[in-house]
Amino acid sequence: MALVNPHGSQKKLNPLLLTGTAREEEIKKAETFKRVDISSKESGDILMLGMGAFTPLDGFMRKADYEGCIEDMKLRQVDPGTLWPLPVTLSVTADVRANLKEGDEVALYDNETNELMATMKLEEIFEVNEEGKRKEAELCFKGKGPDSEKFWEVVMSDHPGVQQVMNSGSFLLGGPIKAISEKNFKQTYGEAYMHPTVVRSIFEERGWSKVAAFQTRNPIHRSHEFLCKIAQEVLDGVFIHALVGKLKSGDIPGETRMICYQELIDNYFNKERTVMGVYPLEMRYGGPKEGILHGIFRQNFGCSHLIIGRDHAGVGDFYGLFEAQEIYDTLWEGALELLPLKLDWSFWSFKLNGMCSLKTWPPHLPKEDRVVVSGTKFRRIMSEGGDVPAEFSRPEILEILKNYYQGLEQKVVIKKGAFEDIA
Repeated sequence: MALVNPHGSQKKLNPLLLTGTAREEEIKKAETFKRVDISSKESGDILMLGMGAFTPLDGFMRKADYEGCIEDMKLRQVDPGTLWPLPVTLSVTADVRANLKEGDEVALYDNETNELMATMKLEEIFEVNEEGKRKEAELCFKGKGPDSEKFWEVVMSDHPGVQQVMNSGSFLLGGPIKAISEKNFKQTYGEAYMHPTVVRSIFEERGWSKVAAFQTRNPIHRSHEFLCKIAQEVLDGVFIHALVGKLKSGDIPGETRMICYQELIDNYFNKERTVMGVYPLEMRYGGPKEGILHGIFRQNFGCSHLIIGRDHAGVGDFYGLFEAQEIYDTLWEGALELLPLKLDWSFWSFKLNGMCSLKTWPPHLPKEDRVVVSGTKFRRIMSEGGDVPAEFSRPEILEILKNYYQGLEQKVVIKKGAFEDIA
């Protein structure tokens, strides 16, 4: 059997990254273009567009696609009727917009690294005022969790995705891009940084057609490991696909996590049924709708399934625990070839001496038999220097993370001492 098709009506990848002579010529042309500085989120989107992971998009959304995306999760211009759940937009302030006009060609520079990321043909410039931003935030990010009832009371301090929307510029630039840079991801992550074409070729070489992607921005604990191995039991293999774009405060850096991933795969996984990769996107923390976005670009990578467990792509209590599973049931026929692999709450059982889920755990046992493994709790215990229960993760991983957090403590002490000396 063949791999699933890339997303969209054309059923073929649409990578936008220039290479070779075309790239050099575009860099030269960019010197004559107006400069627009962009955020790390927008840079991450360019990287995904460049490698073809955001197929069928050809750049940043025009107004019709933006409105279709937030209102009914459908593109209206680039590939009309195609599923797309969260906007891919480029915002600027009124001051920047005043120097631009439709038809301009602009050079897009990362505002943190000063790196030329892409060039863009400005087909549309349209305004999204405060009311429009609130509409986008509610339609894209409001969930069914406890915090949803008091959404606007807590959202500006607790939801990174909504903060990004509300603090962005009031004008959006729409049009096709030509991607120039991939930053330093290839140098940092080596062969793990792969484009969809490369991942698809690996799956094909292994004779796989049914592959589950596992989304992660954390070290893999025992619950994650359990979910991945369920996928390996019922499908050809698992694609552990780690986010290494910009993270929120308190998250563990990608370089440290890569050491954890490799140690775990080397010692506890069947390598013949495991592929490890990374991707450069910045999280939106969009819960169910981000769960669909994760499915779309994993289909572009060749995956037939996406593992969706508890609180996928969530933050705080904004979403119901299995809302990211439920939203897949609302999609229209043919919206997405990839299917969700819906897995239940998993945990360690002392009585069973192993991992299980609510579907396999004997209900007559007391709740004290269960050790619920949470990534948030895991990070909190480690950061506070506490003893992490052995049931949370493999000993090799705990040792790597212990050393990481001890290193952070040493840096804090050194920094504090330096300031005291200055004082």
